[in-house]
Amino acid sequence: MHLSRRTLLSLLACGTGSAAQTLLPARANLGFRADTGPVRTECGVGALMPWAEALWAVTYNSHKKATGSDLALYRIDDQLKGEKIHVHNGTHANRLIHHESNQCFIGPYAIGMRGNWRFIEDLEDHRLTATMRHLTDPANRVYQMTMEGLLMETDVATLKSRVVADLIQVMKLTKRPHFKGGFTGQGRVVVANNGFYAYGEDGAGLFEWDGKGEWRRLSGKPHMDVAGRLNLGEVVFATGWDEASVLLWALVEGKWQRYRLPKASHAFEHAWQTEWMRIREVETEHFLIDIQGSFFELQPIAFEGRIWGVKPICQHLRIIPDYTGFRGLLAVAGNETTANGDANPVVGQPQSGIWFGKTDDLWSWGKPQGWGGVWRKQAVKRDTVSDPYLMTGYDRKVVHFSTDKAAEFLLEADIGTGEWKPYARVNVPASGYAFHVFPEGYSAHWIRVAALTDCAATVEFMYT
Repeated sequence: MHLSRRTLLSLLACGTGSAAQTLLPARANLGFRADTGPVRTECGVGALMPWAEALWAVTYNSHKKATGSDLALYRIDDQLKGEKIHVHNGTHANRLIHHESNQCFIGPYAIGMRGNWRFIEDLEDHRLTATMRHLTDPANRVYQMTMEGLLMETDVATLKSRVVADLIQVMKLTKRPHFKGGFTGQGRVVVANNGFYAYGEDGAGLFEWDGKGEWRRLSGKPHMDVAGRLNLGEVVFATGWDEASVLLWALVEGKWQRYRLPKASHAFEHAWQTEWMRIREVETEHFLIDIQGSFFELQPIAFEGRIWGVKPICQHLRIIPDYTGFRGLLAVAGNETTANGDANPVVGQPQSGIWFGKTDDLWSWGKPQGWGGVWRKQAVKRDTVSDPYLMTGYDRKVVHFSTDKAAEFLLEADIGTGEWKPYARVNVPASGYAFHVFPEGYSAHWIRVAALTDCAATVEFMYT
């Protein structure tokens, strides 16, 4: 018997045995909408979670509940039919399975194992962006992060919530906050703020707290998500970006490391254009990163104290607030073009959708390309060494140097051994510009730049 690829994918999605009563479509889409008016807002799909024999989704508006209508919690069944469960009209993109109480926390809801749900009334007027395990009482409480920078804790039984810290005040933030992801690992809470509105700003950040001492600011640049596993070495990853490139931070055995990745698009630079770019585990013990228009593979384990398993998959323009596995398929949330206060007068009713396919379909979305640098108009001293910059997985590669005077640089490559080897010296003339084209077929896992001259430098890699 010959089976089509569509049928095979359907069978894979359902598995075999008594649980496989119906076939899921190999590719499908599911759409949601908000009211046409009188107020027109956003209708993004903020969070997805498979739980209690269904896929649960929350849709979100562009601000607080007064600016939108008919945003809700949805239950999606095996036939990919969505049922509206409860209207909340909020802005939510948080999710967590609380192991001890067997509840799914998604948006302002706690959902039990049989699909029974409760609304967390104390959080009704907050925009929830992350739910995290509690540092001192993980069996009975969870942390909830709001977009406005409030760290709250919620009792998993009573659902009563209270404010633990106001990061705007604690960290003396002067720019409009836009807090996003958060995670608890290695005895600390780590949260990301992508409040970034113009080049040169330093008002966003990556923050950590051990539950006892002061909050610590790790970075002033915009950061998006924080994630990890609670085993396999418990590495904590955080994503963000600066003017030069994508930033990938990794907490390995209590110490932070920083790496740089290419940007596939500049269409995600402003804080509002970033909803929400996540780090998710979509195949067992395999992570994906979505950041600045690219998907990357991510190995959740650090080997020999280093991060190796990063490789580009594709480039895209889709706004992806969340993605997860469901019945063997990859469910990818969306935030399609919506009216949002009629700022765009040729867009009508707010709506967005979920795309269902296979993880391997991502390789067909768009061949990896990107650009980014290790320094951008930065004063560097002689013997300064840059962060590692990703090199593997791209075809044609060139690096550009722009300086304020004659200068010399050393390119060093890490081919996967953890050792940096000299690759080439680049001399920049007094005119202040030079470039180097890497030979066709040449690659390394990471590359970095060492300054051999005091100068103001921009070093930009372009991969096509």
